Amino acid sequence: MSNLLLMTEKTPTRFWNDSCSISELTYAIENGAVGATSNPEIVGIVLKNETEKYLPYVEKLLKENPKATEDDISWLLNEYMAVEGAKLLYPVFRKNNGKNGYISIQTNAKYYRDDERMLKQALYFDTLAENMMVKIPITSAGLRAIEEATYNGVTINATVSFSVSQVIEAAEAMERGMKRREKEGLSNEHINPVCTIMVGRIEDWVRESAMKDGKVLDPVSLDMAGVAIFKNAYKVFKERGYKARLLAAAYRNHHQWSDFIGGEVSMTMPHKFIKLFNNCDITVENRMDDPISPRVLDQLTRHVPEFNKAYQPDGLKVCDFDSFGATMITLTKFLRGYDNMIAIIRKIMLNIDFML
Repeated sequence: MSNLLLMTEKTPTRFWNDSCSISELTYAIENGAVGATSNPEIVGIVLKNETEKYLPYVEKLLKENPKATEDDISWLLNEYMAVEGAKLLYPVFRKNNGKNGYISIQTNAKYYRDDERMLKQALYFDTLAENMMVKIPITSAGLRAIEEATYNGVTINATVSFSVSQVIEAAEAMERGMKRREKEGLSNEHINPVCTIMVGRIEDWVRESAMKDGKVLDPVSLDMAGVAIFKNAYKVFKERGYKARLLAAAYRNHHQWSDFIGGEVSMTMPHKFIKLFNNCDITVENRMDDPISPRVLDQLTRHVPEFNKAYQPDGLKVCDFDSFGATMITLTKFLRGYDNMIAIIRKIMLNIDFML
């Protein structure tokens, strides 16, 4: 039995495929995956790697939408890939009574300052499939959109998040939305949100911050930065009883998998990490409750102020979310990924126009 399948059968820990590639998602489901994720960057990568498979559908979209821009076609392709992934996951969704089996689709990263546009897009995405989950960034505007979307019955994946304070604020926004529904006699049974911490990306930011400040830390401490932040958030979530489940993303090392085993959490893993973890000799056992080494915490808290911002429950104020270094870097990367996807669609459009 593969490591990840064993984990899903013997512990409450779950994992997703961090892609909407059908071939990768099929492998992941066979090994116990109960979810998947998509965004314009991922869709662009899938389109680039599997052009022959998706080119006929893009051509079909172009013929059916003669006035569509490259942005229009790109979002139609985003929707298509997400819906196809949702179909593949639907048996998992049904088997788990809607608790698992979602694929998440991301709102336009360009809207990160506009709660109204994010909400409008979230409400539309929610209609695409019963097991569709909508990703909204934990920015100051994103929090408003998260509450309103939850109030409207949308299952949210709060993303672009790196700190304990961000996921707390997102979970609180979800709770407010669900409480408003309860007051109106509406059911929250079908709402199963997650709050993401991009453990690898915050590790990158902590590492970069230490370098800029001229601090020399034990590499082990830097490798554990994201793990420490995630475990601290998990402790808070368990104490407060939020309905939202924590989700770990953006993998850099095996600790960001092995140290979370046993927790009531989910993890979204790229295909290469799924295969690595499946074939390694790391044992599947509960490590979520194991404390972070005091030496590691001491090094990080004493030498890296940016770690403290992410680690402490009150380390960041909502007004600081948008300007936090890891947030700005990740939004920039997502926007660049969106531009890359647009460029691929543009190339296809121009080639087809030329041939016609």
